[in-house]
Amino acid sequence: MDFVSTRVITDDIKRLVRFYEAISGLAATWYTDDFAELKTPSCTLAIGSQRTMDLFGAGAARPADNHSAILEFRVEDVDKEFEKLEKVIGDVVQKPTTQPWGNRSLLFRDPDGNLVNFFTPVSAAAIKKYEI
Repeated sequence: MDFVSTRVITDDIKRLVRFYEAISGLAATWYTDDFAELKTPSCTLAIGSQRTMDLFGAGAARPADNHSAILEFRVEDVDKEFEKLEKVIGDVVQKPTTQPWGNRSLLFRDPDGNLVNFFTPVSAAAIKKYEI
């Protein structure tokens, strides 16, 4: 088994894709007007409109209604990312803070209210965990 992507369902796909392009520096690949992907070396963030979800089963997912998942991105320097993106991200939940498990973490919300975590491993154990 290979975990390859996370898909976010939204009512405003253009807005959400623009946001993730802005914070990641990646260009989305659009497959249809209702589905785009942003690919990183380790995983893909897929963004689909509500219409795509209806193909699976109407009502199976509700846009802008996530209260449990966090989209996490490892970045080289979370403090520099915060300085660069502070005006773009808008809803900051927690400014860069070093967590007990050794990651320096910035937590914010995307335009649909989904939690996003940018983090940088800073302790020896956290750095070792992410060595390639």
